[in-house]
Amino acid sequence: MRVNSSLSGKLIVIDGTDGSGKATQTKRLIDRMRRNGVPCATMEFPQYGKSFFGDMVARYLNGEFGGHDEISPYLASVLYAGDRWQAKDTLCRWLAEGRHVILNRYVSANQGHQGGKIADPVERAQFMQWLDRLEFEVFGIPRPDRVIFLHIAPEIAQRLVDKKGHRDYMKGIKRDIHEESLEHLRNAEQAYCQLAEQNDNWVRIECAQQGKLLNEEQIGEMVWKEIKKAVKIRRT
Repeated sequence: MRVNSSLSGKLIVIDGTDGSGKATQTKRLIDRMRRNGVPCATMEFPQYGKSFFGDMVARYLNGEFGGHDEISPYLASVLYAGDRWQAKDTLCRWLAEGRHVILNRYVSANQGHQGGKIADPVERAQFMQWLDRLEFEVFGIPRPDRVIFLHIAPEIAQRLVDKKGHRDYMKGIKRDIHEESLEHLRNAEQAYCQLAEQNDNWVRIECAQQGKLLNEEQIGEMVWKEIKKAVKIRRT
């Protein structure tokens, strides 16, 4: 997979199975980079309440348009891709300024969650090619330099989702249509793992050992180790 060549900052994505601690590790990473004097910026996708398409994604996840298995992955992907397209100018400006941009979810989330809906390997490969064209060519968003994939088993993930606090976009519902379905989470996990094997700019981090989730600090150290390979850090 091609990565950015004309932009001076690095685009780093924190992604993974639901409940894996993406938001927590994104915040920890940004805080640590700033303490080390590394110029950086961050953004979270979807942009609930901040963009037209982000609000459409919220409606999709709340089940307004149907269940997770009733909506074409092609159509659902356009909502998420449109949300990133609305942030394109900001992302490109940050990178051009030399900031390293840390994102909580990105195109990889479409690849995992929507690609996971497609069981046939040939059809899934066709979808991935279409998605690559949609996101990076039609909408023209920057490609990631590194994707940190936080992996935990779907069964653990679903339990952790239930421990999350209030989320405005959920309107009081505990689980969205992806989180509600263990089958969907398993399919997404399989797609994520396949992507990690196929793309050399992906790094897979195991967030659980022997069925027990590692603590934030342990996972954070593994993330930091990988980030130092991609970004010049003066201090540690």
